[in-house]
Amino acid sequence: MRTTHFKKGAFGYIELIRPFTLLAPIIVSMCIMIASFFHSGKTGDLSNLLWSTILPASFTLAVLNAASNALNQAADFKSDKISKSYRPIPRGLVTINQAKTLAVILYILAFYMATTINIMFTIFIVLIAVFTITYSIAPRMKDFLFLNQIWVAIPRGMLGVLASWSVFANSLQPVPVTIGFIAMFFLIGGSITKDITDCYADKKTGTNTLINTFGIKKAAFIALPFMFFPFSIVPILIDIGILGSYLWLLTFLAIPGYFIFYLMIRDDKKSKFLENTSAWTFMYITYFFFAFSFSVLTVLNSVIS
Repeated sequence: MRTTHFKKGAFGYIELIRPFTLLAPIIVSMCIMIASFFHSGKTGDLSNLLWSTILPASFTLAVLNAASNALNQAADFKSDKISKSYRPIPRGLVTINQAKTLAVILYILAFYMATTINIMFTIFIVLIAVFTITYSIAPRMKDFLFLNQIWVAIPRGMLGVLASWSVFANSLQPVPVTIGFIAMFFLIGGSITKDITDCYADKKTGTNTLINTFGIKKAAFIALPFMFFPFSIVPILIDIGILGSYLWLLTFLAIPGYFIFYLMIRDDKKSKFLENTSAWTFMYITYFFFAFSFSVLTVLNSVIS
């Protein structure tokens, strides 16, 4: 009996951190770090740096995301009872206080791990934490229309890119700042996909989102420019000298933005395998491909040059 209770509790904690969503900070950060290494002309054995620096830094961002996930579920237990009763807190596998305790432990762990990388990386980790905490805890930016989208996009887009770039290079250079802005604007639009399944529960519990305020189709039209224009202006950014010409292929990532839009307006349903919609899943895939493409193009340009 005690063993069964322990297993349920362990699975509850695992579900709290939502392992699938941790792929984003790991994959994106590793790609950005590798790009910054080559772009800055650093020398050294990349395979050794992978184990000594890149993986620990990426894992730090993943731990930070896990802390945010646990805290968010503790704060959202009322809405989760309505729309996501399968989550560990509504199911009684984990209590609200246990979720908060896990979040605190993970935040502290992330801060400690960040200090082993460098000062700038640590500063960005702290800034990301501030955004994720205030998203869930008073003044709870999640409840405010438009601000909730920005509060998700800044840490996961701009600050995530800058933190990753700072591992090997100056993150305030034009290239990382521009890539960070592109990521941020894409996520301002794309992150509304996460609100589709929570539409009714959010409205019931006082959270105002684009989805439950304007309806899914109008919200999709509002989001589309944010998912399309950041990539479509890449040629302009190249022409004025902010980005290198080797990055022109990133322009084609404007196309997936239309597909995410299409998935939303077709009355997207919840995936059988994941806890959100196919539009949400495809948004994540697009973000992965953006980071991977940027990294590959940067590495190839460095090698060829």
